Amino acid sequence: MTVEIFHRRIDVGGVGIFYREAGAPDAPVLLLPHGYPCSSFEFRNLLPRLGDRWRLLAPDYPGMGYSDTPEHFDYSFDGYAKLLDGFVRALGIERFAIYLHDFGSPIGARLAIMQPERILAQIIQNGDIPYEDALGDKYAEIEKSWSLPEPEMRAEIGTAISEEVFREEFLNDVRPELAPRIPPDLWKLHWSLITPRRREIAIDLIAGLKANRTWFKEHRRYLRDHRPPTLIVWGPQDFYMPEKSARAFLRDLPGAELHLLDGGHWLLETNLEEVVLLIRDFLDRTLS
Repeated sequence: MTVEIFHRRIDVGGVGIFYREAGAPDAPVLLLPHGYPCSSFEFRNLLPRLGDRWRLLAPDYPGMGYSDTPEHFDYSFDGYAKLLDGFVRALGIERFAIYLHDFGSPIGARLAIMQPERILAQIIQNGDIPYEDALGDKYAEIEKSWSLPEPEMRAEIGTAISEEVFREEFLNDVRPELAPRIPPDLWKLHWSLITPRRREIAIDLIAGLKANRTWFKEHRRYLRDHRPPTLIVWGPQDFYMPEKSARAFLRDLPGAELHLLDGGHWLLETNLEEVVLLIRDFLDRTLS
């Protein structure tokens, strides 16, 4: 079966949002919030492999990808979560499963907390975790900047907004044999979309990781109290989110399914077919 992929735009609260879509309008929905420094482009290969059974929706956040960059918008995890809420409401979607990856994890979790009954299931793939003691070593470099005065902190973060650092973020910590599977389109495309304003937005978001720590307890409480059906599929070769990060979720989600693959942060580039098989099996069982 050939799955058609559509590239659409929608107005959400006065903001023009670009999104990719696959699947029948009446099929169960899988929402795909993207990570950083990426866009819905990260899901381009997943959509045709799942769109035969489910409706997949992958929006670009404001200030990223092909969405608008309005001057007056809350470019924070809270602001993006409210935008996603407006996005699903604009499309008339009442219940859905959600894929949590990278910064899409704290953003998507905030969306889930707004109305937990909307969440049918969650897939967590190398998502930013709410467990301070299980973060990877690379996070220590970000934390060092938090003790600086704000102008100096922002300047320090700004040094990481470059094409070379984007390349490093996408290659991450995968072993040399896997690195050639990660296309340079990822860092070339996303660097080409950076403007001076979008650079400031990226700094805002990374600086927001400090305040996000105070929100970890709320995220853990949501997991513990609601325990949505959960598939954890993880690439341990990740200098931000290694194996211990994946296992930390089991503290509050003891019934979650955990799969560790031979890959890293961007599993949809290096281990796509394995991830697809795991997701199809999981969604067949939880959304049927």
